[in-house]
Amino acid sequence: MSLHLHPPIPAALEPQLLLLPLMGVSVSAGFPSPAEDWAEERVDLNLRYVQHAEATFYFTVSGDSMVSPIAERSIPDGATLIVDRALSAKHDDIVVAVIDSDFTVKRLYCRNKRLALVAENLAYPPIVMGDEQELSIWGVVTAWIVRPR
Repeated sequence: MSLHLHPPIPAALEPQLLLLPLMGVSVSAGFPSPAEDWAEERVDLNLRYVQHAEATFYFTVSGDSMVSPIAERSIPDGATLIVDRALSAKHDDIVVAVIDSDFTVKRLYCRNKRLALVAENLAYPPIVMGDEQELSIWGVVTAWIVRPR
């Protein structure tokens, strides 16, 4: 299955503030520890993850080309991408690109005058850009949201 993206959804320019509790303790991923019963502060996810509201869009991922055996690099089917169009893409960024009028998400490879879009899933070969192809970097993925259930 190849990966494609649903049309972009713009971030709200002036989103309604939604303050969610941020606990003052970290969550142990090893042995359990007692948790505190109160939140130290409240945080709005827009303030944490959206740097340029007017240039930020959300995409829903469809496909498995960005699924990686390295958990922190893995973007599963159904994940929501946060994409900032105000950022300049650089080597090793995850980008939303348009190749010959089709949206895709891949890791950008830019070395020694070579340009390629690389999937995290090793079953997919890199897309090496040829002279006949038209490539546009639409935006840089700054974060993704995954629903574990």
